[in-house]
Amino acid sequence: MTTEPVTPEDGTLAELSPETTPLVETTPLLDNQLKQETKDLIAAIQTKAASEAQKAGEFARESYLETVRKAREEIENLNLFEPDRIDEAIKRVQNEVEKDWTTIAKEIGGLGDRLNEAAKAAWAALTAPRSDQ
Repeated sequence: MTTEPVTPEDGTLAELSPETTPLVETTPLLDNQLKQETKDLIAAIQTKAASEAQKAGEFARESYLETVRKAREEIENLNLFEPDRIDEAIKRVQNEVEKDWTTIAKEIGGLGDRLNEAAKAAWAALTAPRSDQ
């Protein structure tokens, strides 16, 4: 089974998950054009979710680092602490930021997976045979 690349509006390639193609292909009452449009829609959702998750993570990381930098500047201007101790504290904070960033990235990846599963579930619900037919 191969994944099919789909080109969204921004020009990047998104690959459909291995479960998506068989799900769409085995759906009754859909012609090839509808199946392809459905695959394109799912790929666009996956791409958008990944893009938004990445942007949110980058924004959070940059905001956090900027806050740490400003705090450091203010502390250094107060001259209340020894510069070596400040450097040591900043390094510890930066290490924590990196750990937090890794955690945030994993959580965002999980969100993308959940969005993908939600899209599949919605599609399955929309294409399920009706009991009154």
